[in-house]
Amino acid sequence: MQNIELMASMMCANYANLGKEVRELEEAGIDSFHIDIMDGRYVQNYAMSLNDLKSIRRLTDKPLDVHLMIEHPINTIDLFINSLQRGDTIYIHPEAEYHPSTTLQKIINAGITPGIAINPGTSVETVYEMLRIVDKVLVMSVNPGNAGQMYMPYVGEKYQKLLAYKESMGFDVYWDGACSMDKIVDFAPKGVKGFVLGTTLLFGKGCSYVDTMRIIRDKIKSIGN
Repeated sequence: MQNIELMASMMCANYANLGKEVRELEEAGIDSFHIDIMDGRYVQNYAMSLNDLKSIRRLTDKPLDVHLMIEHPINTIDLFINSLQRGDTIYIHPEAEYHPSTTLQKIINAGITPGIAINPGTSVETVYEMLRIVDKVLVMSVNPGNAGQMYMPYVGEKYQKLLAYKESMGFDVYWDGACSMDKIVDFAPKGVKGFVLGTTLLFGKGCSYVDTMRIIRDKIKSIGN
């Protein structure tokens, strides 16, 4: 089985001491930091900001995965590109843009890893052509905008469709939303490359990130064996 990437959903972190959170997640072996940017229009919530992104970028050398849940990201994409470095990722939602391939090309030209995020109600067929130009596909197993939502079971079929295309079209598939241990156990062997960890599995569990991550890694290792 491929190496599984684990990303921390930083909208769930304790912002009273963000530096401490980042250090402890690094010590626990997190692979990257997932940054949810929300504008209150594309989704009915405000989450992290450009300044949050910049702060976390200064605090760590680990990659950042920036998930833009904003309308018309082409209008502000340079602000995010200029705050990142090579090896970081930007995901956009195709529905939020008139010409999403233009926005994706700007991300590519800047040396940032291009990705798309797919909502539960978005069919694979509507994004098929974009699969050829992105490196990552972030599949939402819940509607975007809030942490702590319930998994939508019909999304499992969408993962299966995308996994069938990933080798020939050259992208990796990632899981975002309601990520419990059973989802990792089920979908990692099928080819899902990485999982965004939020309140379901990582944050607010009453034990250290080191202990929580050890349990997750040990479970993944047992799957591989």
